[in-house]
Amino acid sequence: MEWIRYHEKEKVFELRTENSTYQMQVREYDTLVHLYYGSPVGDTLITDRIVCADRGFSGNPYEAGKDRTFSLDTLPQEYTAYGNGDYRINGLEAVQADGSDTANLKFESYEIRPGKYSLRGLPAMFGGEEEAQTLEIVLADHASGLKVHLLYGVFPKFDVITRAVRLENTGTEAVTIKKAVSMEMDFEYRELDAVHFYGRHAMEREMERNHLGHGNWSVGSIRGTSSHHHNPFVILCDRDTEETHGNCYGYALAYSGNFVFETEVDQIGQTRVMMGIHPYHFQWTLKQGDTFETPEVIMTYSEEGFGKLSRNYHDAYRQNLIRSKYVDQPRPILVNNWEATYFDFDADKLYHIAEEAKNIGLDMFVLDDGWFGKRDNDWCALGDWKVYEEKIKGGLPALAEKIHGLGLKFGLWVEPEMVSEDSDLYREHPDWAFKIPGRAANRSRYQLNLDITRKEVREHIMNQIFTVLDACKVDYVKWDMNRSVDNVFCAALPGERQGEVYHRYVLAVYEMMESLVQRYPDLLFESCSGGGGRFEAGMLYYSPQIWCSDNTDAIDRLKIQYGTSFGYPVSAMGAHVSVCPNHQSGRITPFETRGIVASSGTFGYELDLMKMSEEEKKTAREQILIYKEMEHLVQTGDYYRLENPYENQKYVLWQFVSKDKKEAVVCGVRLHSEANPRIYLCYPQGLDAEMHYEDTATGKVYTGAALMKAGLPLPLTMGDYQPVKFTFKAVEK
Repeated sequence: MEWIRYHEKEKVFELRTENSTYQMQVREYDTLVHLYYGSPVGDTLITDRIVCADRGFSGNPYEAGKDRTFSLDTLPQEYTAYGNGDYRINGLEAVQADGSDTANLKFESYEIRPGKYSLRGLPAMFGGEEEAQTLEIVLADHASGLKVHLLYGVFPKFDVITRAVRLENTGTEAVTIKKAVSMEMDFEYRELDAVHFYGRHAMEREMERNHLGHGNWSVGSIRGTSSHHHNPFVILCDRDTEETHGNCYGYALAYSGNFVFETEVDQIGQTRVMMGIHPYHFQWTLKQGDTFETPEVIMTYSEEGFGKLSRNYHDAYRQNLIRSKYVDQPRPILVNNWEATYFDFDADKLYHIAEEAKNIGLDMFVLDDGWFGKRDNDWCALGDWKVYEEKIKGGLPALAEKIHGLGLKFGLWVEPEMVSEDSDLYREHPDWAFKIPGRAANRSRYQLNLDITRKEVREHIMNQIFTVLDACKVDYVKWDMNRSVDNVFCAALPGERQGEVYHRYVLAVYEMMESLVQRYPDLLFESCSGGGGRFEAGMLYYSPQIWCSDNTDAIDRLKIQYGTSFGYPVSAMGAHVSVCPNHQSGRITPFETRGIVASSGTFGYELDLMKMSEEEKKTAREQILIYKEMEHLVQTGDYYRLENPYENQKYVLWQFVSKDKKEAVVCGVRLHSEANPRIYLCYPQGLDAEMHYEDTATGKVYTGAALMKAGLPLPLTMGDYQPVKFTFKAVEK
């Protein structure tokens, strides 16, 4: 089927997926306008939606002559530049050689081709000829020779359309780019809400919903990373949209650096939305023949509410973004020693924890921070990626061999982007850290950002790490990043090019990660930035899982994992059972509840196994076996949010359903105990109404319709934070 068509007579571009239609048109004076994005409309072209009118103080292009109704200031457009009488937010700011700040973009050409476009040095969704199609539209500023290649990728199966931009200077004079977003779109007059995911370290991706009134609204990051504070994923929706009904539009930026998501509701109620690299401290000069590519925005549409939109993203990322072999394979269930020992360990202590891991049925031991340089605290040694042999007697390869000898896999923590001032590397190469000449550095966690935009820095760090990984036959790497990017100045670049540094830093991270995954294709790679500081689509291209948050408190995790699930697969969320009282919150939560919450992710443990009671060890063994039975649902099944932790103070529920609808697991937590309690009902979703399902705990059989419509009572429990779980399997009747 043709998923992308150009209707020559009407000059309309039409992009279709199974459940959405996107249309745009070349109008008067070669202006590319946006027509429609939403539910399928059959073979109708939505060309009569744009009504031009003479509006005061909204000027007209010179070629419009005496037609005062044609104004770029009110037209819904596909991609715009500053300086052409459109006084709304614009996607492109280009400074010409004469100092003028303008580019007049006119439609020039297009190409439709099979398969998905790719981006150089940037993560992006991928797809072959049977999975995706590409549309490339070229807009040109004829005065300067600047060309804007609008790239669209269509994935019909997932209702996904991707957007990116390639800028090309075909003129003779240099053009300086000050802003270049990846996606711009104009909505018709419409009341819209924005759902975004804000937060802070240890409380990431908190959900918030705002009505878009007249004026500007934006979220973003200038921290050099996508950040804990605002996630590069936003949903726009109708005001009545909820989990299971209503129109909603997702925008996810596959980028791990400074970003912005902007909206403006204009004078006549139209909403302009754009997303891309944040223009803060951004500048890129294109000389004759140069090109620049923006990161990719991954869009999806649902008329069935947030749940369907989320499942679109989950499936698309698992099949056409994440490249790891572990994307749909069982992953080793691990124990990480960080909350067990912090920096206080030796080889014997680590080995005994590994022995206990084997005893309770775990698959892997992960050694976190403290194994390198002379690292006894977080003041020192970052950048010195050599084994701390005074602490690990006999060397790390020998310890790794012993752990492998137990039948366990061995994993290692690294933080390649950082340097401590108290380190051999910094003493030898102080200019390898970001520092602004003549100014004292801003510190964070007693460390500085390495200037990995320099090739010699990247190669030095990665060669050190590769040496250790090879010697220890490491099976898993956790790549951490524990401060915002600051003191931004590259000693290897002239002053007029310092605006490139933030973006070059992100490109360098991607190059380093690509070198890791190419060298070790069988490695399980988990990215991390103080937990969830870089939890976004860009990282998923390199790592199939991301440490969801440094906060391991099970009750806090209910909201963190709930918010994360809107835009990212549950199978990508690093989630562990930790000790109580919890190290971040001090909360005491039942061991079983901690297991229920952690099983909605990449299950593991983060505590001192040596200090567990025999009863806890018995429970852990059971948890591990139960998780292995349901892991395939977490990895590949459909995910449903049954209860909202922001609205329901009594209980939280979520569900996994196999693609064939023959298996389902409902998990949850009763938050607060009640005297003389009410009876609360659980209503599963996503089942086959005609199938019969057995509750494996009671043996009772229900139709799918009965479970979804009539529900099941939650068990009566005593005490706060009690676990809830139902398992259903289809049976013949």
